[in-house]
Amino acid sequence: MHTPDYIQKIPKVDKLYQKVSADATFQKAPRSVTIRTIQQVLEKLRKGVLEGNKTASDITESGVLKTVKEELIKAMRPNLTQVINASGVIVHTNLGRSVLSPEVLNHISHIAGHYSNLEFNLATGKRGQRYSIVEPLICSLTGAESATAVNNNAGAVLIALQTMAAGKEVIVSRGELVEIGGSFRIPDIMALSGARMVEVGTTNRTHLRDYENAITPETGLLLKVHQSNYAITGFTASVSLKELLSLGRTYNIPVMNDLGSGNLVDLSIKGLMHELTVQETLATGVDIATFSGDKLLGGPQAGIIVGKKSFVSAIKKHPMARALRIDKLTLAALEATLRLYQNPKTVFEKVPTLRLIERSLTDIKDCAEKLCASFRKNNLDNVHIDLVKKDSKIGGGALPLQTLPTYCISIKSEDISSDKMDQYFRSQRPSIVGRIENDQYLLDCRTILPDEISIVENAMHNITL
Repeated sequence: MHTPDYIQKIPKVDKLYQKVSADATFQKAPRSVTIRTIQQVLEKLRKGVLEGNKTASDITESGVLKTVKEELIKAMRPNLTQVINASGVIVHTNLGRSVLSPEVLNHISHIAGHYSNLEFNLATGKRGQRYSIVEPLICSLTGAESATAVNNNAGAVLIALQTMAAGKEVIVSRGELVEIGGSFRIPDIMALSGARMVEVGTTNRTHLRDYENAITPETGLLLKVHQSNYAITGFTASVSLKELLSLGRTYNIPVMNDLGSGNLVDLSIKGLMHELTVQETLATGVDIATFSGDKLLGGPQAGIIVGKKSFVSAIKKHPMARALRIDKLTLAALEATLRLYQNPKTVFEKVPTLRLIERSLTDIKDCAEKLCASFRKNNLDNVHIDLVKKDSKIGGGALPLQTLPTYCISIKSEDISSDKMDQYFRSQRPSIVGRIENDQYLLDCRTILPDEISIVENAMHNITL
């Protein structure tokens, strides 16, 4: 059969639409979506015919109809869907970072379904400020004079630099010129802000004298940046925030600290490495500090700005503040998350991110053993499963040298690659995202939530590769 004959044999749009519409599964599908899906399938089919890689069996009505239905199911499925995190990275940026607590979800739902006092002062009956919803809470929890919030920490750093140092020099250690996921680079943010970056020190060693020697009449800010997702070890030297503040006071230059992840609780009480909390940072007298809302805080994406009232007030008035402002749903989530921190005794239990960090090895092992037992019911000779002790990571740029002991399920096959295994689990609904180490496919049970265990169990029990 020649190419023109093949083209003529391709089913027509109208006929396929009638067939699909008659199927009860697709009767609720909008006509526009169904037609567009059919057209896309047929266009791909025509292209294949013209390229000579389609045969008569590829253009039968039943075969094309099957493809259309498969594609229509995909088209009707939400693009943003639940994913089961079995990677072992708690604050996984690609998987949405922090999981929100039921209390937070309830507050978001209530606010989303009703009108609210977002920018309305109920006491005066006049226009209010949206940030007054969270500012008192942030100040109470951190000890800050004033606070505000924008869409993320990159935005917080940008608007702070624009407000405090546009057209001026900003001195920063070369060892703190970080780049994190999504191409956030301190030099780029600095350039965009209108400030002129002055690098001091070397990659591994920066001294106080390096900062002092770089100060000129054009210096507008001393900047300290959390190294986020990497650490320099060995022959190193760095300047503490207290030392930098002393230098700033001597020369009447403000000091800003980008904390990156930021944390309101001291994780060392749980046996982890100590890292300055937001409260400890502000206690030094730093002029401005910024941190993320969706990392160690365990809330929604936001960039929180805290510090001296004079600087925060100027940031609030900056024209960019409106462009970077957060909406009512983010404010609702942030407020509800912050309220969980008002009770230090229950915060590790209530905030999912902290709960996963604190999760006991016994609990993780119980989860892993349950899943292993389920899988072994399959009796698949070509697939081998083992319970292995590994390490999880906090993620999100927090405590890059800190690992957390965990139990993983190792799945190996002599016939199937670890990549194929990964593909199988990602093809599940909801998708299950594990990790590959040394050609082993691993499901890390630290980050599998309690209500997800049965889903993973079902995927393992019905494994077909």
